[in-house]
Amino acid sequence: MFAVIKTGGKQYRVAANDTITIATLEGEEGSSVTFGEVLLFADGEGATEIGAPMLTGISVTGEIVAHGRDKKVIAFKKRRRQNSRRKRGHRQHHTVVRITEISAGGKSSKAPERKAKALKADPLPATASAEA
Repeated sequence: MFAVIKTGGKQYRVAANDTITIATLEGEEGSSVTFGEVLLFADGEGATEIGAPMLTGISVTGEIVAHGRDKKVIAFKKRRRQNSRRKRGHRQHHTVVRITEISAGGKSSKAPERKAKALKADPLPATASAEA
């Protein structure tokens, strides 16, 4: 089951448990965000719905993982033989989102819950317990 969503002027193909990097969204890390602009929806059984332009009744839910900035893009302009140079840099802000659920009417595709790893205590070595 996957969907194509539109956010920040771009389109993304998402499925449950995908991680995508999109334009900056409002919200804190760990908060939930819902994408309502769904352009296409396909379930695992071969049925596909295409919006004209958007689909209704289908939503994609995600969790904000982190906020950050992209790599620096340098814009360098030079005019030959004029001793004229201009160098500017830019870093675009972005948000990393993990898709948790795609819900379409009665159907729902959820990402499996992540559990914290429990630390296992090492049992006493067999030789130490036999001597004690």
